[in-house]
Amino acid sequence: MTLLQVRDLSVTYPGGVSAVRGVDLTLEAGQKLGVAGESGCGKSTLALALLRLLPAGTRTAGQVLLDGEDVLGMRWGRLRAVRWAGASIVFQGAMHSLNPVHRVGDQIAEPLVLHGRATAAAARTRAGELLEQVGLPAARASAFPHELSGGQRQRVMIAMALACSPRLIVADEPTTALDVMIQAQILRLVESLVAGQDLGLIMISHDLAVLADTCDRLAVMYAGRVVEEGPASEVYENARHPYARALSAAFPRIGDPASRFAPAGLPGDPPDPSALPAGCAFHARCPVALPVCAADDQPLRDAGDGRRAACVHVTGVPDADGGGLPSENARSTP
Repeated sequence: MTLLQVRDLSVTYPGGVSAVRGVDLTLEAGQKLGVAGESGCGKSTLALALLRLLPAGTRTAGQVLLDGEDVLGMRWGRLRAVRWAGASIVFQGAMHSLNPVHRVGDQIAEPLVLHGRATAAAARTRAGELLEQVGLPAARASAFPHELSGGQRQRVMIAMALACSPRLIVADEPTTALDVMIQAQILRLVESLVAGQDLGLIMISHDLAVLADTCDRLAVMYAGRVVEEGPASEVYENARHPYARALSAAFPRIGDPASRFAPAGLPGDPPDPSALPAGCAFHARCPVALPVCAADDQPLRDAGDGRRAACVHVTGVPDADGGGLPSENARSTP
C-alpha cells in the first residue's frame, strides 16, 4: 500500500535559492527509503517540506501525498492534526531538539496530550512505556536532557516520534553525532520498530554505507534533484550515476585493500543553489561529462532492475561496466 507520494516537489527559499527541484519519490508502508547526498544537496529541506516545517517566505510547488492527502494543501488545523499523529520527524542533533529545562518524560507526553490521545497522567505512564520500547528504563523519564548520553537522547527523540503512533517517520541524520557502537544500536532499533509496526521510514544521511545496510531503497540527491534511485544495495554496489558512484567509492570496503589504502574522493563542492549552472548541475565535477551535459539537464531515465538515473550515459540496458558509463579515465572535456 502506497503511504507517501512526492510528486514534482520544488522548494525555493527567499532570494531565489532553489533547494529542492522536481523531486519524485514513493514510499510503501513497511518500507525504508534512504536519501543520501553531500551537505547542501537538499536532503534536510526535503525532510522539512514533507511536514511543511519550512520557514516563512519559502515557496513550494508540487504535491506531498500522505495516504492520498496533499500535505502542501492542508489547512492549518488539519496539518496540526497530521503532525506527530500521521507523520513525525526525528531531527538532526537531539541535544538541540530537546528542551533543556523540561524532563524528557514530559516532552514525550506532550504530543499525546495535545492530540487528545491520553490524559496528562496516562501520557506520563505511556512515556515510560515508550522509553522502554526504545531500550531505556522508564525511570529515565524524570531526567533532563543534559543528564543523558548522546545515544540516550537520540532514543528519547525516537520515542517522541513514536508517541502518537504515526504511519510515517522521517529521520534526518539520526546517528551523525554518535559513536559507531551506539550508531549501530540506534539503526537496529529503528529497523525493528519499522518492521514491528509496519511504519514507513525515510532516513536521511550523507553516509551511503549506513543507508545501504539499513534501507530497502535509496535515492541520491545532488543540487536539489534526485540523480539516482533504486534498490539500496544495488545503488551502493553498482551505481549508474557518476555522482552516486563517487559517493559510494568514498567509503572503504571491509576486506578490500585497494579501497582501504587508496580511497577515492570527489574534488570540489556542490554548486551554490542560488546560482546553479546550466545543464547538468554535476557536469563540472563529473569525470565522464560530455559536451551535451553542460547544455542540457538530464531527466531520470530507466536504468534497469527497477532503477532510475539522471545521466546521459544511462541507456536502460546496464552492461558489465555498470549502466553504460565509460571508465572514469575516459573523460570528454565539455
